[in-house]
Amino acid sequence: MGWLLWRYWQERQYRRRPYVAPAYNNWAQHQLPTEQPLHRVALLGDPGAVATDGTDPILNLLESWQQETGPAGTVIILGDNVYPTGMPAPEHPGRAAAEARFNSLLATLGRFAGNVVLLSGNHDWNKGRPDGWEYLRRQEAYVREHLPKAHYLPVDGHPGPVTLQLTDGLLLIVLNTQWWVQTGPRPAADAKEPFRELRRLLEANRHQRVVVAGHHPLYSNALHGGKFTAKQHVFPLTTVHKQAYVPLPVIGSLLPLYRRVVGAAEDMAHPRYRKMRRRLLRVLQDFPGVIYAAGHDHNLQYFNYKEGHYLVSGSGSKTAFVQKGGRATFVHEYKGFFSLDVYAQGETWLRTLEPAQSEVFRLRLEPKVPVVPASLPSLTALTQLPQSSG
Repeated sequence: MGWLLWRYWQERQYRRRPYVAPAYNNWAQHQLPTEQPLHRVALLGDPGAVATDGTDPILNLLESWQQETGPAGTVIILGDNVYPTGMPAPEHPGRAAAEARFNSLLATLGRFAGNVVLLSGNHDWNKGRPDGWEYLRRQEAYVREHLPKAHYLPVDGHPGPVTLQLTDGLLLIVLNTQWWVQTGPRPAADAKEPFRELRRLLEANRHQRVVVAGHHPLYSNALHGGKFTAKQHVFPLTTVHKQAYVPLPVIGSLLPLYRRVVGAAEDMAHPRYRKMRRRLLRVLQDFPGVIYAAGHDHNLQYFNYKEGHYLVSGSGSKTAFVQKGGRATFVHEYKGFFSLDVYAQGETWLRTLEPAQSEVFRLRLEPKVPVVPASLPSLTALTQLPQSSG
């Protein structure tokens, strides 16, 4: 009980306040370049519960970003696009609500003059249930019908990787991380080949800035990374529903322990997620300066670790606890999204954008990557792979 009280007091000191690691406390003294960015990338995850009446703060913030950016930009939606379970069948009682939420997002994206890329997350696959591929296909078809200019990647639920050249010197690589943790039917593919292909792509593109996007984080100080509040130890059912205040002291600590050590399917500790994460990190850590962007946890997090940049930008419609410290450079339990501003001289700036807030963190990402003409086709995909049980 004493430990829980101490943890609760600690959390009260920093919850919903931006945390910046001490080495970066002077971030505000570093000014952005005066010229316009060559390209801007908005990284917005988990927008599946946006308001449908035009008042949603994130959609309004995204609209402003889009108008400021113009055609020289890309919006990447990092999955969990429709809560709670993606796009149900037309006869399903939840279909109307799902369409209303998704239409609000697609209408905002439809007014953007730049690129639009959508990924899928576990909720888009019916929370990973065996019929999730059907849900994913319905959502992808809905996007093709209502926002045909958008790229829904990878196509048909394949693992990828898929590349999209955003501008000279800036390459996007998309992975469908849900493929590795999904149960039930999914596209046939070798579980290891996408990582070999990703390595080949990164090796061939050392000359430019690369952003790798997937739904699942590789580092996280939040729920899916095994971090829980003191309240969740006493009221463990609040991890499922925020109002489920059923006190289960002592016994309640078993759920956080289970999710930290064994893990639900959507947690880093789960064997399928853990294997996917280990294989992906093994590749990324051989290529300094690569940016990996994810959603999944409902907060904003940035990790600068082993010369890589790891983002969690999952507070597009919900927020949840994130623990300060550890390997994190920056965390904030607040709605918002990250923007990458790429300049002609090779600088890339990470910016934190939040509704009704002044900027709470920005950082120039190292190393610089010189901008040279792109050598890849505009869109390539790895989709047809042999079946494997790996």
